[in-house]
Parts: sequence; structure tokens; C-alpha cells
Amino acid sequence: METLGIIGCGNMGSAIALSLEQKTFVYDTDSQKVTDLAAAGSHICQAETLAQLVEETETLMLCIKPQILPSLYPQLRKLKSNQKKWISVAAGVPLLTLTKELETDEVVRYMPNIAASYKQSVTAIASACNCSQEHLDTALAIASRFGSSFVLPESQFSAFIGISGSAIAYILQFFHALAMGGVREGIAYQNALDIAIQTALSAATLAQHDHSGVVTLATRVCSAGGTTIEGMQALAKGGFDTAVMEAVHASAEKSRKLEELAK
Repeated sequence: METLGIIGCGNMGSAIALSLEQKTFVYDTDSQKVTDLAAAGSHICQAETLAQLVEETETLMLCIKPQILPSLYPQLRKLKSNQKKWISVAAGVPLLTLTKELETDEVVRYMPNIAASYKQSVTAIASACNCSQEHLDTALAIASRFGSSFVLPESQFSAFIGISGSAIAYILQFFHALAMGGVREGIAYQNALDIAIQTALSAATLAQHDHSGVVTLATRVCSAGGTTIEGMQALAKGGFDTAVMEAVHASAEKSRKLEELAK
């Protein structure tokens, strides 16, 4: 696999760098972050300058805040970085902007989540219109090191945020609500939370391996006149499905507005 260079050693850049096994160069304006990250992985090499990073690598990954990019583009152009292949993790920066500023079509955009640090990210991937299949395959291989990935048109990235990136918070809030329900019924909070999390893993395993569908699976759990159907009725009465769908829409809509501002 080609040598990778990562620009930005924040939470996401560091998580991705540590998850890889291939030789990876890292660079950040905060040299201490670079030193610490290089010390944490034997495959991670410290780039002293941006020029060194560009020179030593074939594929470059932007793991920096989007507001920093405008000042970075001119530096990259001076280094003839348009001869490189690019992956961007910069939130809200569209491929059209990236290909224009980086002066190349070899650009892939990632949208990972914070579980990358545990190699469990769910990452959306989109490539520029004229990006090569070879580069897309490389980007997919890299993403597989820190979780699962889904190739989507960039136009669906905002929807992806609603059902994945932001949904992590919804699901964690659901765990908390389940645990608080357990507390109400007499179980200590941490014990109830552990049970809720493990139950979610059980449900996810069922959904992944039993292809009869999640509605059918949920119906199977509901015995006639039993305990589960009472809980399902309470969820319906509280507007559970509507609340979740509205949360997805609200996050997606906010993402669309932010992307418009970034153009």
C-alpha cells in the first residue's frame, strides 16, 4: 500500500494514524502532538515540515478543521501537491472545493465518526467525479483499518450524518434513558447501563445476521398479551418513531446549511 501522510494530529487524525499498520507520516503545526503521536506507534514517522510530508508520501489525508484550509491551500500548491492523491476528513468541505483548491481530481472525501479510535468507525466515502478507481480502492482499504465504510454520493452525506455521525449521540442518550428506567425499577445505574449496552449489541447482532427484517424481529419478541408489547405501546404513545425521524432530519438539515456556507 502507498505511503500515507496525515496533516493534522487532532483526535481524528491521531485515531486514524494509530489504527493503521502501514508506514504513515504525520504533520501538525503543533510539533508536540506530532512527537507524541510518533512515539505511540512504531509505524508512525514524524514529518518535520509540510514539505517533507508531501515529499515522502503518495497519498495525503487532510485531518484538520475546515476553517484552517484556506490558509493551507496556497502552501500545498507551492509544493506541487496536485501530483499526490488526497483524502479529506475536513467536515463540510465539498469535493468541488477540494478538487479546485488542490488542483487535482484524485480526491476522496471521508466522513468518519469518533469510534475510529476503537476501530469501529462507520465512515461515508465519496470520490470526485474524475477520481480513479485505484485511488477509491486505496481509500476504502485505509478506511477498513478503522471500521466499516459505505460508498455514497456526496449529496447523501448530510443524511448520513443524521443516521450515523450524529446518531451516535442519539443512541447513547437512548442507553442513558434505558439505564434510568432500570434505576426507576430498582437496578443501580451503572449495572443498568451495562445491561442496556450489552442488549444493544445483542439486538445489532440479530439485525446483522437474521435477514427477516428488524420489524419482524421486534414482532417476534412481542408475545401476545406479554411484557414487551406493553413497552412497545408506551414507545408508540410517546412518539418514539417520530422523535427519532425528526432528530435525523434536524441533523441532516443543519448539515446541509453548513455545507452551503462552506461553498
